Amino acid sequence: MKYQNSFELLSYLKSLDLLEQSPSWWWPNYGSFEVVVGSILTQNTRWENVEKSLQKLHSIGVLSGESERDLLSFAQCDSLLLGSLIAPSGFANQKATRLILLAKNILQEFGSFEVFAQEVSGEWLLSQKGIGQESRDCILNYACLREVMVVDRYTQRLLSQIGYEIFDYQELQEWFMSGLEWGDVYSLYEEDVSLAQIYARYHGKIVEFSKRGLRI
Repeated sequence: MKYQNSFELLSYLKSLDLLEQSPSWWWPNYGSFEVVVGSILTQNTRWENVEKSLQKLHSIGVLSGESERDLLSFAQCDSLLLGSLIAPSGFANQKATRLILLAKNILQEFGSFEVFAQEVSGEWLLSQKGIGQESRDCILNYACLREVMVVDRYTQRLLSQIGYEIFDYQELQEWFMSGLEWGDVYSLYEEDVSLAQIYARYHGKIVEFSKRGLRI
C-alpha cells in the first residue's frame, strides 16, 4: 500500500501546491458567520451555486462581512426574501427556514457570534434542524477554528484509491486525524500554523485534488 497513514498522504498532497491561490484556511471568509451560512447552503449542491447565493446576499446587505451584524440580519430576515436570494443553492425554502431558525437559536443560546464560536459544542450543532456530521464539522473547523477535520465524499473516494474502504463518517475522520501523529506535521510548513488550520487545509487539498480529476 503506497500510503500507510494520513501523514504520508498529506505530505504528497502538499507537494502538489493545490491551494496556492486559496485563502489561508481554504474556505472563503473563514472564522465568520458566513461560513455557517455556506455550510448549510452547500448541502446537496455545487459550491459554484453557493457562491451565487452568497453574492446575492452580499448585494443587498443581508451578508456584510461582519459576523455579529450578519447573525442578527439572518435572525430578522423574512423567509420568502431569504429563499429568493439563496435560490441558486436549491431547496431554497427549506434552507431559508433552517438558517433563520439557526440564527435565532444562536442568539438565544449564546448571545453573539463570538461567544458561539468559543463555546458551541458539536452536540448542540447536531441538535439543530438541518445540521449533520459534515455540516457540524464545517462550522466547528472553518467558522469556529476548532481542531476538527471535515471528511466527505471526496475524502472517502480518495482513500479508496489508496486501498482503504471506510464508509463510516467517524471512522473516516479518525483515520485522517489520528494518522497525522505518524510524523511531525508542523515540519511540512515553513510558516507558523495551528493544527486546526492544518485540518482545514488538508480537507481543502482533498477537495481540490478531486475536483481537478487527479488520481493517485
